[in-house]
Amino acid sequence: MSPSTPEQLSPSPFTVINVGAELFAEALRTQGVTVTSVAWRPPAGDPALLARLLADPAIDRANEIAVGRMLAAEPVLVDVQPARTLIPLFREAAGGYALLHAGPPISWERMCGPMRGAIIGACLYEGWASNEEEATRLAETGSITFAPCHHYHAVGPMAGIVSPSMPLLIVEDRVHGNRTFAPLNEGLGKVLRYGAYAPEVIERLRWMQEVLGPALSRALRHVGGLDLRSLLAQALQMGDEGHNRNKAATSLFLRQLAPALVETGTSSAETASVLRFIASNDHFHLNPSMAAAKAMTLAGSNVPNSSVVVTMARNGVDFGIRVSGLGERWFVGPAQSIQGLYFAGFGPEDANPDIGDSAITETAGLGAFAMAGAPAIVQFIGGTPADALRYTREMYALTVTTNPQFSLPPLNFQGTPTGIDIRQVCRLNLPPVINTGIAHRLPGIGQVGAGIVHPPMECFTSALQALADSRQTT
Repeated sequence: MSPSTPEQLSPSPFTVINVGAELFAEALRTQGVTVTSVAWRPPAGDPALLARLLADPAIDRANEIAVGRMLAAEPVLVDVQPARTLIPLFREAAGGYALLHAGPPISWERMCGPMRGAIIGACLYEGWASNEEEATRLAETGSITFAPCHHYHAVGPMAGIVSPSMPLLIVEDRVHGNRTFAPLNEGLGKVLRYGAYAPEVIERLRWMQEVLGPALSRALRHVGGLDLRSLLAQALQMGDEGHNRNKAATSLFLRQLAPALVETGTSSAETASVLRFIASNDHFHLNPSMAAAKAMTLAGSNVPNSSVVVTMARNGVDFGIRVSGLGERWFVGPAQSIQGLYFAGFGPEDANPDIGDSAITETAGLGAFAMAGAPAIVQFIGGTPADALRYTREMYALTVTTNPQFSLPPLNFQGTPTGIDIRQVCRLNLPPVINTGIAHRLPGIGQVGAGIVHPPMECFTSALQALADSRQTT
């Protein structure tokens, strides 16, 4: 007896609603059946524990406070100064050998290729070593103290290495009084943040220390600082999303600061070199955006009982989150593979797992959370403009509120989804979306592509359990 088709089983046309596994829907579609798919997954973690936390009014009240502080933050870029004057670790470490890195804590033995390469480059740049072997020996023998950028209110893209001589952007939250920091963006190609340490990389870093940093410092103090919240709001209206597309923000930055750079420059040649460098680097404003996002999330941190995520960061091996109501504790899972587009000559086998502090932008409601307003980004990370809209729309279900200051024209000027709630992430079993660059797994090669990635769910389920434990003790 031959198998029956759907038409033979029912004399009249019918439609099917498929919940969950898409395999069944595709099998029916191949037979001409109209199928409506409903995305559904069983909740992550303990269902009873999750239900209790979802019904807890104390958490809801705490989340209102946390996101209220995030939305009220006014990040202003006020200065650029050497890291050693801003980061206490550089003054406290034995021998002065200390470096900050992206992501949650990690030791040299577990570090990935790009981070090791960036550390070697930092040692060469600081003069701690004269070659790769000497730099490696310093790290292997424990002579260098390592710490996450986030532990010092700093953020660094990709490997995120910050050394004492590097100039850091200083962002002040004019409402809450916090200061956050980020290094200057080197541009694309072979750069330290992707693990490159060739002579031209070190030479560029020294020019940034000696010329670019001081020039920006003079100009920023001359104008009294730049309002980054306002600048980002304008950039979102112009097709940026604040993470992997920064063309508008970089242009606005240059437009606002160029007169001051000219007026405070020490020579026309110096000023021309600074203007040329920024104008040729469409990603220059990524780092100010990250420092601004860090200021916003820092404002929402340490609110007792809050389930709002205030840190998402990766070190190339681990992915870590921190939650407002759980203090400085990290909840960690494995860094994930990135799905995206690769540069010519590279493929998935070349890629390092997800790395960098730049997911602070998504944590603050930018980046992939704002992709609906930046459809052109899919040319860089892959996918379609419809995917960009879908990513943003999905994130509204995970977040506490919207940010009316960061409005998206394609969504009728709705604000970006803001304030990731670990309860909703676990309820929907849907981790946040992040768009990101792809680093080569070996040091010294650099960026090989860009794409989309999601955090591991165990970060959120372990944080949920910790929140439940904390609620039982209060």
